[in-house]
Amino acid sequence: MSVRFVIDPIEFVNNASVHRDKIAMRELARLRDVLYSDEGALDYQIEGHVDLNGRPSLKLSIEGDVYLVCQRCLNSLARDVAIENYLYLARNSAELDRINEDNNIDAILAIPELDVVDLIEEELILSLPISPSHGDNQCSPYQSGLNKTSIDNRSQSANSFSALSVLKKTN
Repeated sequence: MSVRFVIDPIEFVNNASVHRDKIAMRELARLRDVLYSDEGALDYQIEGHVDLNGRPSLKLSIEGDVYLVCQRCLNSLARDVAIENYLYLARNSAELDRINEDNNIDAILAIPELDVVDLIEEELILSLPISPSHGDNQCSPYQSGLNKTSIDNRSQSANSFSALSVLKKTN
């Protein structure tokens, strides 16, 4: 496991800091169940900003490819990730509630030790589809482990029970 990048978000904004790096997909433990492969890495950049109204925010950019499990054929589904999001920093729970009333603004609580890798993982999870799948007619039944012969035999069988009797005789 690599070293985690932890910031004090208010200090990060006050210093107008910028940090860019790569994060290995294998570091994103909460994504493992939806990934076909945890190979590769994502590029990210986090910047501290103060908007025109004096509100502190973090600009988070994430780019790369993830390989999800297609829910139709259970094979690899490549998805290009290009996330750019501003996260306003709330200094307390009351401020967070007030900011969250506006559905057009994303806000997080400015905790003193914010793990950037956890933040990246959260943004990535929020960006992924609930049920990822290839487009219509892009999944082949042959990709799911069925071979052409077994599919042809199934289509030629008019009666399901006749196929069962053949299996019963062979076993």
